[in-house]
Amino acid sequence: MDLKLELVLLPVADFDRAKAFYSEKLGFSVHVDHRAGDDFRVVQLDPPGSACSIAVGKGITDAAPGSVRGLHLVVGDIEAVHKELTARGVPLGGVRHMTAGGWVDGADPGRTPYNSFADFADPDGNTWVLQEVRRGHGEQGEKDGAAG
Repeated sequence: MDLKLELVLLPVADFDRAKAFYSEKLGFSVHVDHRAGDDFRVVQLDPPGSACSIAVGKGITDAAPGSVRGLHLVVGDIEAVHKELTARGVPLGGVRHMTAGGWVDGADPGRTPYNSFADFADPDGNTWVLQEVRRGHGEQGEKDGAAG
């Protein structure tokens, strides 16, 4: 049985502002921008390289704008992505990693998969986490030992 997550609804107050943030600052592709009258609009955006999309719009969710927390975007090189997104104006927190003693600034020195992070919020306050997963560095489920 396959269960594929393909769409996450994000509650936002201003659909055009959200569309601009995700497409222009984060580089998401606009997959759909559809209106059906005054009470329905859906804007579906695809993160680069992802099989799962996000959607913002009117009439698609009754959740409060900014109420989604902790969506993860997996990246191969957190420092490079952090630098690029910061240059595009994304309000990122610093890169950090977890140790036995708690959070430490900077990427995990051993680049252990799933252990380097940076956070940001969209203009409505929905929060996201960048998480580094370097393919071929010993994570479970890697395929063919390919580096990413």
